[in-house]
Amino acid sequence: MSITGKTALITGSNSGIGLGIAEELAKSGANVILNSYTDSDDDHALAERISKETGTTARYISADLSKGDQSRALVEKAGHVDILINNAGIQHVAPIDEFPVEKWDMIIAIMLSSVFHTTAAALPMMRKAGWGRVINISSAHGLTASPYKSAYVSAKHGVVGMTKVVALETAKEPITANAICPGYVLTPLVESQIPDTAKKYDMTEEEVTQKVILERQPSKEFATTEQLGGVAAFLCSDAAAQITGTTISVDGGWTAL
Repeated sequence: MSITGKTALITGSNSGIGLGIAEELAKSGANVILNSYTDSDDDHALAERISKETGTTARYISADLSKGDQSRALVEKAGHVDILINNAGIQHVAPIDEFPVEKWDMIIAIMLSSVFHTTAAALPMMRKAGWGRVINISSAHGLTASPYKSAYVSAKHGVVGMTKVVALETAKEPITANAICPGYVLTPLVESQIPDTAKKYDMTEEEVTQKVILERQPSKEFATTEQLGGVAAFLCSDAAAQITGTTISVDGGWTAL
């Protein structure tokens, strides 16, 4: 079954991984709904560009995913969702005993609770249509851990657990649920941080990329947003119809260590 004409909602998709996935799904024929909380002219322009370049219908809908009612309303405003990509995320780094409670609450709300809310709202739509795909963007940190990232690691581990539950609850239906676990991905945000990181460590940009940023990624290469979009498109294909409840690592060997 082709995904041409299917509707894909991608949370946190006005930049980086989410935008890359939206672009690849649109190239595969899906109509896409972009999302962020900003609701700027640039956000709507992104949707217009994707629509022009791919000939699909692309829309933008804003929502504050830290709020459960807005997460569910996002799905309702979409009208119909065949493919749900839960991607939205934020980060904060601090030791546990110094971790701000409000940052913990915000990260868990946006990166874990919103996955529950959007999935709960989308599953009835998928069941009615007789087909669906839930793809959650977890992380290498959904399978392993790093210090000072308690909220992020907890949320990403939770996303993997949620994925398995959704897969079991839909196992006898033509609906699958899987998690993609990226390592370091070359997004505009990461790219912009390289010069400052190089200055901090008194290294060249190449040295800091290899020795600091990609320290835990054995391939010493970033994954790309296009690669993640390709994995998402594969999970929507007929070839992936019996792949459910699992994780697919795109991390250059990080979790093989």
